[in-house]
Amino acid sequence: MDDLTLSEQLRHLGLSEKEVDTYLAILEQGEATASEIADATGVSKRYVYSISEALEDRGFVDVDDHVVPTKIWARPPEEVVAALTDELAAMEPALSERYSRAERDLQQFDVVKSRVTVVKRIAEFISAADSELTLSIPYEHLSEVADELREAVDRGVLALVLVNDAPSNGFDTDDVDGVATVVRTWEHATPLILTVDQQYGVVAPVEMVARSNTDQRAIAFAQEQIVPVLVGSFMGNYWPTADEVYVAEPRSLPAAYRSFRHAVLDATLRLREDRPVGVEASVTPSRGGPDHKTLTGTVVDTYQGLVEPATNDFPVQNSLVAETDDGRVTVGGPGSFLEDFEATEVTLTARE
Repeated sequence: MDDLTLSEQLRHLGLSEKEVDTYLAILEQGEATASEIADATGVSKRYVYSISEALEDRGFVDVDDHVVPTKIWARPPEEVVAALTDELAAMEPALSERYSRAERDLQQFDVVKSRVTVVKRIAEFISAADSELTLSIPYEHLSEVADELREAVDRGVLALVLVNDAPSNGFDTDDVDGVATVVRTWEHATPLILTVDQQYGVVAPVEMVARSNTDQRAIAFAQEQIVPVLVGSFMGNYWPTADEVYVAEPRSLPAAYRSFRHAVLDATLRLREDRPVGVEASVTPSRGGPDHKTLTGTVVDTYQGLVEPATNDFPVQNSLVAETDDGRVTVGGPGSFLEDFEATEVTLTARE
């Protein structure tokens, strides 16, 4: 590395031009007095003292002002590099925390130009899923994100997957065992749609997914205001028209659910097998005040369109009907307005 590049790299570490010149002079002399460094750098002796103190604070040099004249010598480069590395490592947790928070709060749209990048972005979003995802994807591309889907399901994520443009000669459910919570198929092509945790989404037109030589563009975005609308479109326009081919077994109870829809699904499946389900939920009234309370009871019914036969009145309705000490009540997820209560935390238990 030449002197110019070395000087530039040192400035990247926060050293001023004068500090760089002084430090390099000290390095070359190994040990020197302020007068010798001043002569080598062309700055005043007083300024050398000031710069040397700053360099000592950063761990670049040692200053012995108990002798006359004051001696200044460079610390071994490996010690300097080790100290700088430790400083950067100490910053990493705080930087990572801020980066994650900024990523969650990101409000932007990203235009994606290639099919390969679309699939890559979908895989990244699925890997980040924490509670639930919906995905409409062509059959031929399902294998490209199958590993990420399996890992999401293993994490307890509710995965509703619509496989479109499916083979007309049938669908092998072994291809989706463990890949999703519920799978539906449709022989027609649909836009590629992904939503994750009510926060992230990807939309790609049919032409972009089907052909590599197209000028169509996809959009990847992080918009909490838009993703629920996309979920509503998915559940209202595409999900009901497709054929149900796979439903995973409900989770073992007791279980806490990060996705309210997932709790509704598992309660539905258990009730259909005459397995009683208890519920404990942190709720607030959907209308009439912010009073928090813990609701406990027995689930006696559900309203849902996640699995056949659907029992809801409109596509995004997902409700638990619970018998409590205060009577029968309905509980919905975040943003509920028709149910009696809105739940933020839900735990289901097995009842005898």
